[in-house]
Amino acid sequence: MGRDFFSVGECKGQKTIDGEQVPLVLTPSASSPSVGGGEALAAALRENREWVEAKVVANSGLLLRGFGVRDAAEFDAVVDALGWPDIRYVGPAPRTHVHGRVWTANEGPLEEFIYYHHEMVLIKEFPGKVILFCEVPPPEGGETPFVPSFRVTERALEEFPEMVEELDEKGLRYTFTALSKNDTKSMRGRGWEDAFATDDKAEAEKRARALGMEVEWLPDGGVKTILGPRKLTRVFPGRRGRRMWFNTVVGMHGKELSSATMADGSEIPASFVRRCGEIIEEESIQFRWEKGDVLILDNLATLHGRRPSLSPRRVLVATCK
Repeated sequence: MGRDFFSVGECKGQKTIDGEQVPLVLTPSASSPSVGGGEALAAALRENREWVEAKVVANSGLLLRGFGVRDAAEFDAVVDALGWPDIRYVGPAPRTHVHGRVWTANEGPLEEFIYYHHEMVLIKEFPGKVILFCEVPPPEGGETPFVPSFRVTERALEEFPEMVEELDEKGLRYTFTALSKNDTKSMRGRGWEDAFATDDKAEAEKRARALGMEVEWLPDGGVKTILGPRKLTRVFPGRRGRRMWFNTVVGMHGKELSSATMADGSEIPASFVRRCGEIIEEESIQFRWEKGDVLILDNLATLHGRRPSLSPRRVLVATCK
């Protein structure tokens, strides 16, 4: 099953960036056998792994549409076929294991917007790819907008060259407060016991240090995690030397449970953060989910989020090295 299994399609919301379609849309070709669900797609992906990975990197996002992937088990087979090693999710989002390498995406309230982020951006070991599968498309809203990260850096440098360079030179310091137990009423409601997979504080501290964070225990049983210094931007191999906006300043600055400052403790101007947030939104790309869609995002090159949604919506996720 060669590359002729695939045909290049299009979707509403696509953008052309530096001559590439973002996301690239692949659909079944006219010459491919009648759609055989996830099994047929998995076989085609397994045969064309290197080609598919090159497309993901070149286009930052790849949407596989119309292949009839039915459920978590078939999605798991698709993920396995791509051959990228699994990486365990570490972070504040409440999630549930579904099948094999497949988890629910953030289970926080559907009416809330999940802000743009590179998955696990603050952890020492973060995924190279984030793979999303739409099992139940929402009746309205619920898109997964994503942003070519280098475009944010380019535009921030045009408007705030000195601030961008100062933040990169000094580094960033983040804090995040986690509860003891899970709270699914919050997008960031994952408790530290679940996040660190232990209820032993000494073991949690050890695991936190291995991930590159310090912890401060709070009187209510929660924990404050401290991370830094971290870079504002990063350049990764094989991505045209693009300087990625590899941070979560806008998402964490001045929030109730989180903060973002310069590594020396000095404040980041609110006007800078606000403008960067506007740039991120202006550069965003989104499409309407369809049942069976599989979206592969280059996590080194894209921030992603979730629009508010009507119920029901079921999008599953796998994170890969």
